[in-house]
Parts: sequence; structure tokens; C-alpha cells
Amino acid sequence: MDESAPEARAAGSRDEVVRVPVSLRVNGVEQRLEVDTRTTLLDALRDGLKLTGTKKGCDQGQCGACTVHVDGRRVLSCLTLAASADGREVRTIEGLGREGTPHPVQEAFIRHDGFQCGYCTPGQIMSAVGLIEEGRAGSEEDIREFMSGNLCRCGAYPNIVAAIREAAVAGGGGHA
Repeated sequence: MDESAPEARAAGSRDEVVRVPVSLRVNGVEQRLEVDTRTTLLDALRDGLKLTGTKKGCDQGQCGACTVHVDGRRVLSCLTLAASADGREVRTIEGLGREGTPHPVQEAFIRHDGFQCGYCTPGQIMSAVGLIEEGRAGSEEDIREFMSGNLCRCGAYPNIVAAIREAAVAGGGGHA
């Protein structure tokens, strides 16, 4: 008997793919997917919903490039199972701002050149918006501390901090 044949595998084995329905409200729009139980929220957003603004950096929760908001809280989507977000509100970089009008934090990043290559920028901005909404952008030291999970390989940190500080002072964290 062929050991790799499906009938030869025991139920619940590592090779068995189990799919589950997932319903998410993404950027204000109800979305329904059927995903493998092992699918991360990051992969569901990028591959399932084609929302590619959220970046896959380290895929280990160490760089912050995949930061999104789930029920208003910052999360690393590479470490969050899509199934665990079932029935929840998800906001991605595509959900900031209004049609043709960037979010105040996005505008501040542009004014302060808070990006260089731009790869980390969506995660930086999502984390910055969350930081401001949480009321944790009181000082430059606070911003650096609460943004420490978002890495920038280009070293644009001074500009990122300045952008966040400006947006926080202007009250730019609210949902737009």
C-alpha cells in the first residue's frame, strides 16, 4: 500500500488539510473566505483578498512589516491565524484615509520623509496610528519605545518619530 496515499494517512495527521470558513470585516467590508486552519491572517489578506499593502517581512513576528489592526488593536498578522480573526474587524493600510485623501499619519510620513525604500512603511504607519489611538505617543521616547517592534532597515527612525510626533500633536490617530 502506498503510504503517501490519502487513505493510508491517519485522520488528524500533519498531512491532512482542514479548511474552515472565516468571516472578516476588512476595512469596513464583509469578507468571507475558506482557509486552511494553518493560514495566517497575513496570507489570508495578501493571497485570499489581494490586499498586498500589508507586507511579509520576517514571517516570524520580529519586524512589524505585517502590522494590521484587529478590533482596534495592533497585531502582527504573520503570527495571527486567520481563523482566530473570524467575526472580527480588521483594518489594513488600504483602509486608512478616505478616497483620494490620505490619513493624517500618512501625510505626516510624506512630509517628514518617514520612509526610504518604503517596504516597512505600511506596518510603520499602522503601528503609528495604533500608537496614537492608544494614547501612547506622549514623547519621542514613548514613540521610540512603543514603535520598537517595527524595524526599518533603511534607518529612517528619526523621520518616522518626527512624523508620528507631528500627527499625535495634531490629533491624527482617529479613524479616517
